[in-house]
Amino acid sequence: MESNKVVHFELPVEDFQRAEKFYTNAFGWHVQMIPNFGYAILRTTEMDAKQMPKEKGAINGGMMKRTKPITAPVITVGVPDIDAALQRVQQAGGIIVREKLAVGTMGLAAYIKDSEGNILGLWQGLE
Repeated sequence: MESNKVVHFELPVEDFQRAEKFYTNAFGWHVQMIPNFGYAILRTTEMDAKQMPKEKGAINGGMMKRTKPITAPVITVGVPDIDAALQRVQQAGGIIVREKLAVGTMGLAAYIKDSEGNILGLWQGLE
């Protein structure tokens, strides 16, 4: 994974079915619900065997129920070491709004708030 690049986005939604209909009809995205997780994968582009976008520079996203602190779209930055990234965020004046958590066997995620009040995601893949 390229480090410190935008690798994913997330959209908080009120109604998954309504949002799925909108994004499918408006942009042709494929929505895949993840059972028992309250999350859906948004495929904006064709994926390879490793479930990564085939097109260079393309990213896919996700959507989840709108709950605090995630109430607006989030961009996610890929980092090689999430613990080091969280430390740098705090040293730079940001705060951690959701601690590091494992996402199955795929990777580690966390949410931070920057100096301007924006929430961003951090992602460390476990490849």
